[in-house]
Formats: sequence, structure tokens, C-alpha cells
Amino acid sequence: MKKEGIDKMINIKEDEKLNVLNHSCAHLLAQAVKHLYPDALFWVGPVIEEGFYYDIDLNGKSLTVDDLPAIEKEMKKLVKDGKRIYREELSREEALEKFKNDPYKIDLINNMSDDTVISCYTQGDFTDLCRGPHVESVKLLKNFKLLKVSGAYWKNDSKNHMLQRIYGICFENPEDLENHLKELEEAKLRDHRKIGKDLKLFMMNDLVGKGLPMYLPNGYIIWELLENYIKDKEKKLNYHHVLTPPLGNVELYKKSGHWDHYKENMFPKMEVEGEEFVLRPMNCPHHMMIYANEIHSYRDLPIRIGEIARDCRFEASGALKGIERVRSFCQNDAHLFVTPEQIESEFKSVVNLILDVYKDLGIKDYSFELSLRDKSNTEKYYQDDEMWDNAENRLRKVLDDIGIPYTEKIGEAAFYGPKLDVQVKPAVGNAYTLSTCQLDFCLPMKFDLSYIDKDGSKKTPVVLHRAVFGSIDRFIAYYLEETKGALPLWLSPTQINVIPVNNEFHLKYAEDITNKLKDLNYRVNLDDREEKLGYKMRESVINKIPITLIIGQKEVDNNVVSYRKYGSEETITLSFEEFCKYIDELKASYK
Repeated sequence: MKKEGIDKMINIKEDEKLNVLNHSCAHLLAQAVKHLYPDALFWVGPVIEEGFYYDIDLNGKSLTVDDLPAIEKEMKKLVKDGKRIYREELSREEALEKFKNDPYKIDLINNMSDDTVISCYTQGDFTDLCRGPHVESVKLLKNFKLLKVSGAYWKNDSKNHMLQRIYGICFENPEDLENHLKELEEAKLRDHRKIGKDLKLFMMNDLVGKGLPMYLPNGYIIWELLENYIKDKEKKLNYHHVLTPPLGNVELYKKSGHWDHYKENMFPKMEVEGEEFVLRPMNCPHHMMIYANEIHSYRDLPIRIGEIARDCRFEASGALKGIERVRSFCQNDAHLFVTPEQIESEFKSVVNLILDVYKDLGIKDYSFELSLRDKSNTEKYYQDDEMWDNAENRLRKVLDDIGIPYTEKIGEAAFYGPKLDVQVKPAVGNAYTLSTCQLDFCLPMKFDLSYIDKDGSKKTPVVLHRAVFGSIDRFIAYYLEETKGALPLWLSPTQINVIPVNNEFHLKYAEDITNKLKDLNYRVNLDDREEKLGYKMRESVINKIPITLIIGQKEVDNNVVSYRKYGSEETITLSFEEFCKYIDELKASYK
């Protein structure tokens, strides 16, 4: 046994300090739990992006958030005691002997390779198996907070028994902890799952299946408006929209290469009448077949095929998140079949379309990433050095010509070609890809696609795969969180809420106003319930309706309307004609 002193924080890189604090705090949590629940056994307590967690076996007891304050109190007591933390290195035999009564640690030790350095850390009366590093003393762990508790299967295997997983966070100073907790509260307010439930936009049900969202009437209004918006944009750019089935023959995906490169993300194949089918994970093979359905001349190109297409991908249940990460979704997909000479102009047109949509919808915090292949990874990527070099250089040239700043990401390309990813930074959480455009020399060759060139020879087209919204589902999730559910007028399920102050005297005029607005194709609700005005006004705010009309005696006598805009306490009175002009302008702005 080799004993060592403490790990000095001074020797730890600045960007690793948070990880060390959180890993050490996981042990502090475990020590406190052991004091409160002496029979507790511990599996693993890793650092994660949101802090740390520890999986704990409490001999069948289930914890709730109500149990966390008592654990925090014990942790604070241990911090006040200020025990130093010591590291020991053990031989395999010593480790097995030391943890002989702990089946979880025995399992970890037995699964370590022969060259693994086995170490444990001790703080006061608690010792835990860990590779470290840790802080020098528990007194450095006072700025912590336990966040939540959930169940977790041992080794993430549903065949195993359930453990209790406690999540927490730790910072160097109280200011950082307070700021983080405020961010978490803000994230709760912006969580699209909560907003979706509160505004009755979509639902999930395990009987239907995990990761399979169902859009309620309000949600489908948003979905359909976004579909029509992007289709109108595409039609002006001479896209041709199609409709293809959400499954295909396995041979189709073998021909495209997806079966070899993407099979682990697809649902299992199913056999019907001697044919094998699979739910499609993407739409490009179908669109390749549509192109191949006719003979094309160079004069026909570019051919732009678009579709709001239903796709299915097998996401692990732990990765599912509302409508942001699902197993069934609709891509705003398109495939542009072009000649080599048209690559730059069509790629530029796609980039400009993305920028145009982002400008319309007020999306400002984004960046461009050019995803390239890793030349050393010969298994992941289609092998054709000349094709890859040509494709990557063509995309670089367009971005340089447009003057758009971008970063290069080696090893992030699709298996068939490089791509441009647009990363959005949401109001909370990490950046992720929203829009994408991929250059593909590979699939057209695999499907033997061709066009007749000027000299009468057959040439192979190049394909641009592109999605502006990505999937409509993910875009809705993103936009709900950006707006906190307070959608702009054009996108709101209910645009105007009409409230008569007193039904006996004001309902008739309110009905007339409502009908006139409906005739102008506005989505209007008339709240004629026998409730107090204040109650109905509060509900209008809770439902985040952009415009609320208040119809009282003044409005009836003067043939006017009075309105409040969501988020404002100011009431403005206008003639009906002036009001219509105002909301027409508001609707046209998209924001």
C-alpha cells in the first residue's frame, strides 16, 4: 500500500478546478448519506456537465427531494469539521480486501485492467474507491447545493435493480453558486416541456411510446404555421415539394450506405411478405429515387426537391427530451441536385436562405461550423481522397467569398461528404446544431444518378442535403425556450383574446368585434365566461396571448377597442380600423 498526501488545488489547471470540486463534493455527499443511512452502498459518483451525481443503494428505500435538506445539513456539518482528504494507492489484492464487504466496489475492481492504478480517498471516517484528483480538504466544498433525486438502474441496465441517484453542484465561491442557481430557475421557466404542458401544445404518453410526441390543437397550429412559412420561402426559390413514405426497403439503405454506417441509430427491420422494411432515419434515399424516376438534361439542373418528412431514429431513452430529442420527428428537408459548376451558387443560396430565416425570426446568437472528415478514420468515411478534398475546398471557398466567419471541425462530417452546421446558442444550455447543409458526391454515384450534359455525355450530379429548421419539432422546442412561450403574433395559437367587462351590457359588441377579426383570418378567442375581469385578464397573461381586448362601456359608446399587449400594463384605445392596421403590421414583422 502506498500512502500519499492530499491533492493540491494549486497544481490543478484552472479549467479543471470545477471538475475537481464537484468530484470531491460527490464524496462529501456519499459520506453524509453514509452517516444518515449506515447501510448505504455506493456505485459511482462522476462529474457531469451539470455538476455531479452519486448512485446509491439504500437497501430498497426511495428518496424524494424532501430528503435532500437533511443530507445537505449533514454535508455542511462535515464541511465545518474541515477534515483533510488523503489518497492511497492499493494493489489489486489490497483493494479487494479493503472493500470485501462492498459488492459494488468489488465489481469495479474486478473490471479494471491489469495496468490500472487503483486508488482510494479518505476523509475522516469515510473511504471511497476513486482515481481522483480531489481537493485537499472538505472545507473547500462549502459552496454546494443538492438539486434533485431520481431512480437509476445499476449500470444503466433495466434488468438490474434500481439505485437512488442524487444530483448536486459545487463552486469555488458563493457568488458563482448563486448565479448558477438563478440560471437553473431561469431554465425551468424556459423549459419547453413545461411551456408545452402549460399552453397545451403537445403531450407524451408511454402507452403510445417514449419519444413519440403528439401535437395538441394549439401545438399543431404552430407546427403548421412553421411548415407553411418555410415552404413559402422555398417555393420562391423554385423548390418542388414531394411526399414520400416514412419507411423503406432495407435494400434501399444498403444501397445508400446508411445500413452500414447508421444502422445502430435505426429501428430494427421488420419482415412483411418476404420483404424487409425499416422506419427511415432520413429522406435522402427516397429523394434519390425521385430524381432517378426521369431522364434529366443539364438544362433541368438545379433540381430542388423539398419535403417536410417524417423520420424515426432510435434514441436511447435517457437521451430523450421533450420534443427536442425524440424518436419520431419531421425534418425540414431538401435535396438539391446540381452540376459541379453550380455548387458554389447553390450552396451560397442555401446559406442566404438560412440567414434570411434567422433574420425574420430574430435569431441572432449563432455561429458556423464547417464539419470535415478525419482522414485517419478509414471506417467512418467514404474512401475517395480527391472527392473529399474537392468538396471541402468548394465549401471553404463559398464561406470565404461570402465573408462568414466559421470554425473547422475535423471528424464531424457525414460519411458521404463535408457539411456546414449552424450552431445556435439558446438562452439556457449549450449550443447545438439547428440548420445544416451537406455536400455529397457519394450518394449520386451509389444510385447511378445522371444528367445529359451539353456534349451529350452522361454526367453524375452533385447533391446538397440541407435543412433550415433542422426538424420542426426541435425548432419549436428552441423557439419556445427563446421566447418563454410568448410567441410572436403570427405564430401564436390564439392571437387575440376578447374580454367583455360585463356580459349583460358588453357581450354583443364583443361578439361583433370577434366575428370581424375572424373574418380577417385572425385566431380569436371570446372569453364570455361569467368570471371577474381580473381573473380573465390574469388567465390571458398566463396563456401568453399576444393581444387582449377589453370591451367595456367606453368602448361600446365610442365604437372603439382597448387592448393590452402581452408583457405590458399599458391599455391603448383605438378605432377598430386603427387596431386592424396595428395588428397587421405586428403580424407581418414575424417578431
